Amino acid sequence: MTARDDEFTSATGGGPAGPADAGERNLAPATVSPHAPAAAQPAMGRSRPHESARAQVMGAATYIDDIAEIKGTLHAAPILSTVAHGRLRGIDPAAALALPGVHGVVLAGDIPGDPVLATFVHDEPVFARDSVQHVGQVVGLVVAETVMQARRAARLVKLDIEPLPAVLDVREAHAKQSYVLPPIVVRRGEPEQALARARHRLSGQLEVGGQEHFYLEGQVAYALPLEQDQWWIHSSTQHPGEVQHWVAHALGLENNAVTVECRRMGGGFGGKETQAGHMAVWAALAARKFGRPVKLRLDRDDDFLVTGKRHPFAYDWDAGFDDDGRLTGLKITMLANCGFSADLSGPVADRAVFHTDNAYYLGDVEIASYRCKTNTQSHTAFRGFGGPQGVILIEAILGEIARHLGIDALDVRKANLYGVEERNVTHYQMKVEDNILHPLIDRLEHTSHYRERRAEIAAWNATSPVIQRGLAITPVKFGISFTATFFNQAGALVHVFTDGSIQVNHGGTEMGQGLHTKVMQVVADELGVPFERVRCTATETGKVPNASATAASSGTDLNGRAAQFAARNVRDNLAAFVAGLDGCGAGAVSFRAGQVLSPKATRSFDEVVKAAYANRIQLWSDGFYRTPKIHYDKATLTGRPFFYFAYGAACTEVAIDTLTGESRVLAVDILHDVGTSLNPAIDIGQIEGGFIQGVGWLTTEELVWNGRGALATHAPSTYKIPATGDVPEHFRIEFWPEPNREDNVGGSKAVGEPPFMLAVSAWEALRDAVAQARGDRRAPLVAPATAENVLKALRRGRSAGAVAP
Repeated sequence: MTARDDEFTSATGGGPAGPADAGERNLAPATVSPHAPAAAQPAMGRSRPHESARAQVMGAATYIDDIAEIKGTLHAAPILSTVAHGRLRGIDPAAALALPGVHGVVLAGDIPGDPVLATFVHDEPVFARDSVQHVGQVVGLVVAETVMQARRAARLVKLDIEPLPAVLDVREAHAKQSYVLPPIVVRRGEPEQALARARHRLSGQLEVGGQEHFYLEGQVAYALPLEQDQWWIHSSTQHPGEVQHWVAHALGLENNAVTVECRRMGGGFGGKETQAGHMAVWAALAARKFGRPVKLRLDRDDDFLVTGKRHPFAYDWDAGFDDDGRLTGLKITMLANCGFSADLSGPVADRAVFHTDNAYYLGDVEIASYRCKTNTQSHTAFRGFGGPQGVILIEAILGEIARHLGIDALDVRKANLYGVEERNVTHYQMKVEDNILHPLIDRLEHTSHYRERRAEIAAWNATSPVIQRGLAITPVKFGISFTATFFNQAGALVHVFTDGSIQVNHGGTEMGQGLHTKVMQVVADELGVPFERVRCTATETGKVPNASATAASSGTDLNGRAAQFAARNVRDNLAAFVAGLDGCGAGAVSFRAGQVLSPKATRSFDEVVKAAYANRIQLWSDGFYRTPKIHYDKATLTGRPFFYFAYGAACTEVAIDTLTGESRVLAVDILHDVGTSLNPAIDIGQIEGGFIQGVGWLTTEELVWNGRGALATHAPSTYKIPATGDVPEHFRIEFWPEPNREDNVGGSKAVGEPPFMLAVSAWEALRDAVAQARGDRRAPLVAPATAENVLKALRRGRSAGAVAP
């Protein structure tokens, strides 16, 4: 080990620089065991194991590739464009058809229904027809007896493509006015005049990269033809209802002819919200042509090339501010790289506009959002859904202001926070009614020892020739609801069987986040039975129709409440029955600890159920929920698009090696607002996972397209996601101790997406370290902050012979 290596190890291996009690601060917070035994306590609010955890550990949890294949099943593989943009003049499958086991190809001419996917904008073909729009666009399928036969044959299909000019850069697309959707401008006040009279003024640009979903289970679908032109589709999807609609649309059928089932996914992160539909449509078209079941599972390289990513963004900004760093005027241009079609780019870009404020009041402001068309994969939903691309910009601007003024960045952030009685209306005209930002940040500042650590880091950096440290606290205010208002609805079914066991089915999907577990907890408490009496079945369009995607962090809010209402209907039926037996009012009958209690008698739940069945009392019910209060104008992006906000803050310390550009996250302290947690263990896991995934987006996960428009980073060998070694030893998570102020299920708040944006604190800490290393208050760092980009930031704008620091 070299002296420099030893210095890096000592700087990064011992947790945060801090006061004498640093050892105590490295202790993990105590949490309730997720393996607590069944007890006569409520199911909600306790740490319980994920409903599939035991099966997953034993290898018994079924994913689509684990389903026993029906006799005669064929396998499909995609034929991919090798050109970013061009005229498709011909397809020659002869070499592929000559291989053993190959049954044939499926092309655009084999589509009996609409050759364009049933997206909202209707701008994406099922298969490329007259032209190709990106490297990796699917032109057709090869269908064979085995997976490997199909994949080998697909690579032998010859495509005759006449190349055309391709647009690969988002700024070039903007200059050419190449858009998938019209621009949108949100404006409040008079930003031009405010900027003109500002005491201080800064402007700049920022580039933020995209992100590959890298779910453990890749994109997969299994299409089974049934009798009378009906179809059963197994799909790894976050939106079974949309898959149903897309498949029926492509086959020229009504929706009732197609049933889609999803028991669980091996991860989704937004990548399976719309784009799982492609696999299902392709598999169904192949199954129709050959009259046999067809499975289509993309290999990892093809998955990278075919599917969309988190939208890369480019920004221009101009900010005015006072001596305290408080913003007095702001103009922003957002360029969203949408790829070749709209997909979900409209609502993604909208949410980026909504979350440009993050936690801060923006008075005189204009935000112009451009949805740029490029010849790359069509980018799609990703955890945060545009929110992170809005949050990172305002945090970058405030960081620049702080360095310009020579003020601590936390003080600038606190000066700009939303107020409670004033400065409490967003730039899209929604009043912030549940603001806890000030006390939450103050508490984290104290518990993380932020001020002491800043002083100690400054002292460290003054004497460390190579390793430089940085520290930042950044908050999050994230709106919870689908921005497409009509998606804020859900349905559920609850069945009580004659032995007292309970089955629940709802429209949400399980992708590892614990949705089914939380819904089971809600149903158990509503019926007053132990958690272990409840089971959740596979999501299926034939049970709960027209369900919304499991996205927008609303899975539990929507489906948990719908299941609660369904269970409440059954409980009310039983209460009325018992009241009739005991001559009391139904309101006097209660359900708890597996018992039904009235003023006259105590009976077991099982006993009451059996008696109710014998008396022909309905023991099943449906439930429906729609989110209240929300509304907004899509044209102006004003109104109340969110039911409530989830809040949080993170304090992150980092170190950089100024000779190599390597960086490491040393310590993380998080204080997050989950309301009253339905399941603390699951919520802590979501916060941990969201934060680390966010750190990956901002530090190591770099998407690189070459000059031909081909994605060069299309495998784990070239695309670096965080691993266990990237998790800091000091990783403390605490909950803000207050229930949701809105009437949400169990007093809880959504937890899937908000923690992702806490990772912006890591990027801001890296920029702090870069600025300290440079010594000139500048941090020209782009995202992701790879080692190469950190080195560029250390040297950008300095003389050619200068060496950092």
